[in-house]
Formats: sequence, C-alpha cells, structure tokens
Amino acid sequence: MLDLKSMTPEELSEALLGMGEPAFRGKQLFQWLHRGAKSFDEMTNLPKGLREKLRENAVLSPPRVARKQVSKLDGTVKYLWELPDGNCVESVFMRYRHGNTVCVSSQAGCRMGCAFCASTIAGKARDLTAGEILDQVLFTALDVGDAVSNIVLMGIGEPLDNFDAVLKFLDLVNRPDGLNIGMRHISLSTCGLIPGIRRLADLRLQLTLSVSLHAPDNETRSRLMPVNRAYDVEALFTACYDYFQRTGRRISFEYALIDGVNDHDWQAERLAERLHGMPAHVNLIPLNRVTERNLRPSRRMGEFQALLERRGVTATVRRSLGGDIDASCGQLRRRALQLSDKRGDAEC
Repeated sequence: MLDLKSMTPEELSEALLGMGEPAFRGKQLFQWLHRGAKSFDEMTNLPKGLREKLRENAVLSPPRVARKQVSKLDGTVKYLWELPDGNCVESVFMRYRHGNTVCVSSQAGCRMGCAFCASTIAGKARDLTAGEILDQVLFTALDVGDAVSNIVLMGIGEPLDNFDAVLKFLDLVNRPDGLNIGMRHISLSTCGLIPGIRRLADLRLQLTLSVSLHAPDNETRSRLMPVNRAYDVEALFTACYDYFQRTGRRISFEYALIDGVNDHDWQAERLAERLHGMPAHVNLIPLNRVTERNLRPSRRMGEFQALLERRGVTATVRRSLGGDIDASCGQLRRRALQLSDKRGDAEC
C-alpha cells in the first residue's frame, strides 16, 4: 500500500499517473493530506473514481490521541500518539512570544542509551516514517486549533539515526502547498552522530543544529552518553567546527546540568576552551527528574552560566515549560509501556 503522507507532490503525481489519472491531481491530493484529511471522502474536489482507487491502493492512518495533558501553569500541551501498529510517540505544543512550537519524535523509542533520558529506557522499537513525523505537527495543530510556526526535532529518538526519513520530513514540511514552515524555523537535535552531522553539513540546510553535549570531557560524557565511546568529544567538536565552516550556521549546544556530575567550575572552563573560535550558543537545561534515574538537578546553574559568560560564551537557561504534565521527553511513553506490561498487552 502507498504511504501517501510520506510522498512529495511530484511523487504523488507519478503514482496517480500510474493509476491512469492526470498528474495535476497529485497537487490536490498533497494539499488534502497536509490539511490533515482523515479519509478520502473528505477530498471533495477529487473524482469519486479516484477516491475509490486511493482506497484500494493506499491507507490513511492518522495517529490516535492515547493521552493528552495540558499544563495549568503555561498552557503547554503534551500528546501521547498511538500509531496504527500500537507503538506510541510523544509530541509537545509550546507557546512562545515568537510563535507556536511543536517538539516531535523521530523514532518509537531510542537506542542511544543516555543516562538522564526516559526515552531510551526500553530501547528503540522502530524508526518513524516521514509521514508519521509530519502527522505529529499536523494533528497537534488541528487539536489545539492554532497554527504552528516552529518545529524542533527533540522528542523521542535520535533524528540522525533515522536520517533519510527525517530529511524527507524536512522537505515535506517546507513545501509551499503544505505547511510552508521555513528551515530557519526548524531545529534538529543530535546526541553527536558524526556521520549524520557531516551529511547534514553537505546539504547546507538553513535549520538550526542543536548538539546534546552535556559534558566537555570524555570521561563524564561517556558515563552519561554511550555514543561518546564511538564519537568522542574531540571528534565531535571537529565535526561541529566543520559544520559551521560549511553552513555558516551557529550551533546550539544543549547542556543539562546534573548535580555533582557535570556542573563543576573546571567543566565550565573546559567547555569555554572547546568553543573558542566557533560561534556557538550554550543552552543550559534544568534537569528533569526521571524516576528510573538516580540523577539530581544541579544547584549551580547561575554560577555555571556566569563562568561561561565571563569567558565570552553566550549561555542562556532554557525556560521550563509543562513542569506539571511530565513534559520531559519519553515520560508518557514510558508510563504507557509500564501499564501495558502490567496488563499483558502490546499497546504502545
């Protein structure tokens, strides 16, 4: 069956030509899909015969809201989406002064094994398709009844571990006949998969690359992030510098401060040394508590930030949203998995 939601207008036109339909129907179909149509019957400007052919050759499988939480503090909305195969992923809708942002997942689960993250506890179930990533944006916007202007690929999964589908999603969401969200309004976060960073650099996309760093030294980073054993800090910073040289785009480094682990003065000094000569922004993140992890938020956020700034590094503290709704990545999915284990079923 055709995966229509993961197809460009050109690919849809080619598929329809194969069904004996005129190519211009591809653009019409693309527009319906990107409005969030849930059935072919909604596509009223397509002939009935074509809709019958689509029913025979393709399936529309919008995700189901398995759980929804709305913050009473700031209006942040968190979704647990159930996919047709029973897997679940999360997305978060956040309101900022500069526009509405949706944080989306790129995989069902994650295999990166970061010590502070709930998303990776049960491992990776599978990659998401480009259409499944897109659906999180479409149906979040439809559910909240408000337009989305910014996207962050920072939900469950490692985007560069699902490179081709993520690249296709970026193409789709950027299309003028679709959501028309420009690359400069999209951020992609990676834990440091260097081959993916280099592939991305070659494409020279105008998105913002965010690197989940969390430690400037190999010993600490390897303890927190197993990926560092394959791609160490020195290699990662070399790849980041090369990325900046090729794209001209400043990189954002994510740094979750953990009490007694990565919040020492010498680590701030080391981080400043690593960033010397490369335009960068350090996004300091108050650690979200994860029940299964014995890690505590740092009490030295202000001191760490001030030390970086004294060394000429731009450093800000991320505004925490959705603190009352388990808004940190992977918590809702983890809870759903635990419940399904107790029931003995396979949902989510």
